[in-house]
Amino acid sequence: MWALRRASVDLRNQGVRLGGNIIRCWNSDISRCLENNNTGIIDPQEKIFDGILPSARFINTSPISPKSHREVRTFSSQSDAKTTEEDDDDLEGGFSELEMTAGTVISEDDSDGEDIAEEEGIADDDIQNELEVFDVETGAEEKNSPRTQASSEMTRVILASPPVPVSKVLDKWVDEGNEVALTEATVTIHHLRKRRMFGKALELSKWIESKKCLELVESNYASHVDLIAKLHGIYKAEDYIKKIPESLRGELVYRTLLANCVSAANVKKSEELFNKMKNLGFPVSCFSCNQLLLLYKRTDKRKIPDVLSLMEKENIKPTVLTYQVLINVNGQSRDIPGMEQVVKKMEDAGLELNTHIKASLARYYAANGLKDKAQSVLKEIEGDDINKNRWACQLLIPIYASLGMEHEVERIWKVCESSPRLSECMSAINAWGQLNRIDNAESAFDLMMKKVKNPSTKYFNTLLKVYADHKMLAKGKELVRRMGESGCTLGPLTWDAIVRLYVGAGEVERADSILTKAIKQKQGRPLFLTYRIIMEQYAARGDVHNTEKMLLMMRQSGYASKHRQYQTLLEAYVNAKAPVYGFIERMKADNLFPSKALAGLLAKVDAFKKSPVAELLE
Repeated sequence: MWALRRASVDLRNQGVRLGGNIIRCWNSDISRCLENNNTGIIDPQEKIFDGILPSARFINTSPISPKSHREVRTFSSQSDAKTTEEDDDDLEGGFSELEMTAGTVISEDDSDGEDIAEEEGIADDDIQNELEVFDVETGAEEKNSPRTQASSEMTRVILASPPVPVSKVLDKWVDEGNEVALTEATVTIHHLRKRRMFGKALELSKWIESKKCLELVESNYASHVDLIAKLHGIYKAEDYIKKIPESLRGELVYRTLLANCVSAANVKKSEELFNKMKNLGFPVSCFSCNQLLLLYKRTDKRKIPDVLSLMEKENIKPTVLTYQVLINVNGQSRDIPGMEQVVKKMEDAGLELNTHIKASLARYYAANGLKDKAQSVLKEIEGDDINKNRWACQLLIPIYASLGMEHEVERIWKVCESSPRLSECMSAINAWGQLNRIDNAESAFDLMMKKVKNPSTKYFNTLLKVYADHKMLAKGKELVRRMGESGCTLGPLTWDAIVRLYVGAGEVERADSILTKAIKQKQGRPLFLTYRIIMEQYAARGDVHNTEKMLLMMRQSGYASKHRQYQTLLEAYVNAKAPVYGFIERMKADNLFPSKALAGLLAKVDAFKKSPVAELLE
């Protein structure tokens, strides 16, 4: 059964608990294996999901708290939710050039969120959401139509227009004698989405809706819901759904909202919506179950067996995305045998491993020191001629770098170097950074800058991260100045790199100051790891006051307390040789209980612990 890193909750009498309702899975062997609340090891019976589940035994312990519900924007077709931010303070020490102005937009590449895989040092794939943009807007039947393959005249008019409302541009365009067809409008929205111009796409969608002569279908309303959720949040999108004609308020509309709830890692809302769809009479679909798998993969892996039990009960056949999530869960847990069992089950089901899944396998093999297996998968991705499979270069370069194979990175990069794509340049910068070839990383960055007229923050962040990893403060400052001159905006990834630069230079207080000012902007949330790196530095110094302060700041930013934070805090007390009071009670308030490591540290600073001499003298 599932060899998850975290123990499973007691599922006796509950099945899958979603919001206020319960989906009971009485006949599932997975549920039966989890029935006892006492710690135990249970041998599974053979069922259709046993081949997907990674290990031969499932360890069940007492309940522990779920992972924090954090904002996540990782769907490759669904992510953005850009927000505006206003900077009230200049950043210190050479970074004041990046002062923000009201109305500035945070680049999506700077989206915030704590990622479990990042904590483990393993890159987590952006899993393609099944809710493809074109399926939402025009229907799957139009996905490959010739009309969708090229930009429409409406698209060109909107892109070429000055920064004025789309409605004015199109009203003028119609006055000039042009006709508006619903198909052309949806194709235009598709192209605006591809350029991540969600604001203009929403303006166009509103304009279309205002034209009563156009007969809208459910996919048009679903697209509108998706755009509202991205730009204004899921609650505004939910309000809009109430205005949709009841006859067109179908499953597609609700599943669009569900995908956005999952993208925002809003567990409560996702579960409530899942149950609402069921109560409305919509069948439990593989799409909805996959959304829950994506959600629990990021927030609480203990619930994944519950979803699998539900799929088993409802006779829902797993899709490629289902297997992809399970492969990543096993890979992140460093359960390679379990990961390989999922792959075998997927192949037995007649499903093909796509390139992204193969790249994930190679990364997990590399991260676990299985160099031969990683190379074998990489050669399979590369094919017989890398020049013909040019699209694979951006995937191969960083994985070869993680294996320390500099000659392979050079070989693949030479294929791209004469005319590199932006994604290949970014991969090369990261790879050369891993191999400590800063000069090569800078050369790849210069090539990229020559290709981009208006470089966004994410391009600069790629090299800035390399500088931060190598503690190159001076070069990092200079690069940030260039970012300011290019009109780039700050975001969580930039803040993280700047903080790391100062921490690497031993200037922890300056890093703390920068993070504090970033928080005051009140737009975007600093990464969990940004807080943690400062907290660990204070703890190593035995600075209890500032370690406690960082824990409080993390809470205020919406990050739930975990064992690791408490362990870091306890290390601060140990290094300060200061007694601690009520520590276990504090943990219990967060539904956490001391681990063996924490208990060992606590024994060193327990204010009420008596020494052997004191006990003898009593």
